[in-house]
Amino acid sequence: MGELAKRIIGNVELAIVGKRKQCVLSLVAWLSGGHILLEDVPGVAKTMLARALARSVGCRFKRVQCTPDLLPSDVTGTSIFNQKTAEFEFRPGPVFTQILLADEINRATPRTQASLLEAMAESCVTVDGTTHSLKPPFLVIATQNPVDHEGTFPLPEAQLDRFMMRFSLGYPSMDEEFRMLEMLQGAHPVDGLKPVAAAEELVQAQQEIKRIHVDPRVRQYLLQIVHQTRLHEDLALGGSPRATIALFRCSQAMAAIRGRAFVLPDDVKRIVAPVMNHRLIVRPESRLRKVTAEKIVEEILGEIAVPTIEAA
Repeated sequence: MGELAKRIIGNVELAIVGKRKQCVLSLVAWLSGGHILLEDVPGVAKTMLARALARSVGCRFKRVQCTPDLLPSDVTGTSIFNQKTAEFEFRPGPVFTQILLADEINRATPRTQASLLEAMAESCVTVDGTTHSLKPPFLVIATQNPVDHEGTFPLPEAQLDRFMMRFSLGYPSMDEEFRMLEMLQGAHPVDGLKPVAAAEELVQAQQEIKRIHVDPRVRQYLLQIVHQTRLHEDLALGGSPRATIALFRCSQAMAAIRGRAFVLPDDVKRIVAPVMNHRLIVRPESRLRKVTAEKIVEEILGEIAVPTIEAA
């Protein structure tokens, strides 16, 4: 598993400069069977990251530009009447792929945003009463701009909870941007990426992740983190049971990527912020005191005793 992760991450880094942490988080979410919300300013390679992941594993990639006039059928597909056969034929939409980039998802209407929910949760789409399965490994990478909120439809809490992780790419350093300019002298490096793994390998890895051992003490540690978010006085909404499952699965994937068959508390600590932050709602009076979900999660981690786990 560790060797597979090294191949994919190394290949992605041929096109994406200086984003090792985000590449690892993306692979963790994908191996865990979850979906990703990238919240960042324009032009920091969000689309390139999605394309590089798809090319590295030889998966089909499609992109949807979300706008207020985008209809649910523009995403899922629709039935068209065929005059020759006198029957309706289903024309699949862009969601019928393996990696779907929903660009600026908060610009789509709530109805269109909701059209992705079944695909994200069940890996299938129901149109006109007929259910169509999506080919694994299926991954939705949605993006949104945290600065320009004019004409947007913020994702409701229930839909944010569907994303296994939310994180940002951030601006590159000056040295990284210098390397980026060198790489872009010719063709874009993402166009030259070759597959270093097969989609079937990733699907098999997703099953193997579930067999990574999690010690009862680590499970208790993980549960304490989630339960403390539900009791914290500055939070109006804590982590849901879905958050607990996401934290559990992602910690298994992080251990596997690091070449271990068992989870350490450090694996949980590495992924707790991107898994938990977007699921928490800070009380209005606490926001006035500049309290953020990120600070609360850090505070909770500092208060809970870390169990000592040794390799068998």
